[in-house]
Amino acid sequence: MSEITIRPLVAGDRTAWEPLWQGYLTFYKASLAPETSDTTFARLTGGTEPMGGFIALRDGKAIGIVNYVLHRTTWSPKEICYLQDLFTSEEARGGGVGRKLIEAVRQMAEKKGCFRVYWQTHESNVQAQELYDKVAQKSGFIVYRQPLG
Repeated sequence: MSEITIRPLVAGDRTAWEPLWQGYLTFYKASLAPETSDTTFARLTGGTEPMGGFIALRDGKAIGIVNYVLHRTTWSPKEICYLQDLFTSEEARGGGVGRKLIEAVRQMAEKKGCFRVYWQTHESNVQAQELYDKVAQKSGFIVYRQPLG
């Protein structure tokens, strides 16, 4: 099997990023207006927002993405990194792509002096939790949402 390359997401990656982004949304039974995805990608690659991403490639084909957001926290004077979206193509699952994408975010956050990296997943995403249990600690917190507007 060919080597997996992980690199920062750039503006020219839109065509490669889009199917993985849509796969992520489909996995979570979500949909977004096209302009929301446009804004998201522009924020991830524009260099002016406290967010970004990485893309995983094998033989020049995109097989995974991860998007993150840096933000302040009341728990430290340092920023914290929220690993917001992680998705690998179905054929790439179980091959170390997710682990490499998480590691890319961890290394970036460490270089930026962040306090920690954190993320969440749906309780039904058992396959991802098998990896997450190996590379991180469960916080024990339950997430609540209150929609606005």
